[in-house]
Amino acid sequence: MKRVAVIDYGMGNLHSVAKAVEHAGREAGITVDVSITADAAAIAAADRLVFPGVGAIRDCMAEIGRLGIGDMVATAIESRPVLAICVGMQALMEHSEENGGVDCLGLVPGEVRHFGDDLRDAAGIRLKVPHMGWNEVRQTRAHPLWEGIPDGSRFYFVHGYYVQTAATGMIAGVSGYGIELVSALADTNVFATQFHPEKSQAPGLRLLGNFLRWNGEA
Repeated sequence: MKRVAVIDYGMGNLHSVAKAVEHAGREAGITVDVSITADAAAIAAADRLVFPGVGAIRDCMAEIGRLGIGDMVATAIESRPVLAICVGMQALMEHSEENGGVDCLGLVPGEVRHFGDDLRDAAGIRLKVPHMGWNEVRQTRAHPLWEGIPDGSRFYFVHGYYVQTAATGMIAGVSGYGIELVSALADTNVFATQFHPEKSQAPGLRLLGNFLRWNGEA
């Protein structure tokens, strides 16, 4: 039995994530108990955590601070697998440009940048911001969560800001959208994705299944 806590701070597709984790467990033949919770005791009792997020980082960080979620995530990363998704990934960083500048949790070195108002592809064609839809992810390092997922698989993205980090050894995947952006990070017990595995069909479900198998510290 894998006990998975999907952290609830009111800023994520929580039920979609929970259902996708349950589905991935069934496909992998793993019995899963998934709870959507902000309760410290329930989070402490879970084998692994999912830290999702959508919306404005200012609102996310306000709720994370109010509920003490940051401390729970920091403690969990020391001993258990944690999967951060979209704004959950961005919240791990040190600072975001969004909303005039917002301090984040500082658990991973780096900044969150805006794509800008004149983002263009290699041919000079203007690109829409937010980046929304399917995009390829190039795997830049081996990791258990990539097992069985072909390099260059397409995942689903929805974001107007992207992560930038000088800690290149932590970058596990990159994608192109006018610039080369970090689409996945990995460090000891945490794996973070800018894309949404729960919306990414077969590759996303495989990643979630790999997360259920993963014991951390890749």
